[in-house]
Amino acid sequence: MATVALTDANFDDVTSKDGIVLVDFWASWCGPCVRFAPTYEAASEKNQDVTFGKVDTEAEQEIAAKFGIRSIPTIMAIRDGVIVFSQAGALPSSSLDSVIEQVRALDMDEVKSQLAAQSK
Repeated sequence: MATVALTDANFDDVTSKDGIVLVDFWASWCGPCVRFAPTYEAASEKNQDVTFGKVDTEAEQEIAAKFGIRSIPTIMAIRDGVIVFSQAGALPSSSLDSVIEQVRALDMDEVKSQLAAQSK
């Protein structure tokens, strides 16, 4: 599966749906971002059930600002519309695989219950 370019026009639609969405915040001038791209693309091929999106922080500065992205690459995992993971820095493929498996294993009813309890 190819990655999806996330823009202001489609970001909310893609990330608010059910399922897992991984988002790579990157820029073309960022060396670590460029080196991480093949790892991210390979993970997208192995995990057909996950949507892999990329946000070009140069072109989509409002999205980057909305999520407080200060360092790139930053990887964010969203499941069922809830941000469940966010970390700056390129991940080795084994770590990216681990993040995907941990996000898959989450009990989203429990996550949403915890979020509701925190907002009281």
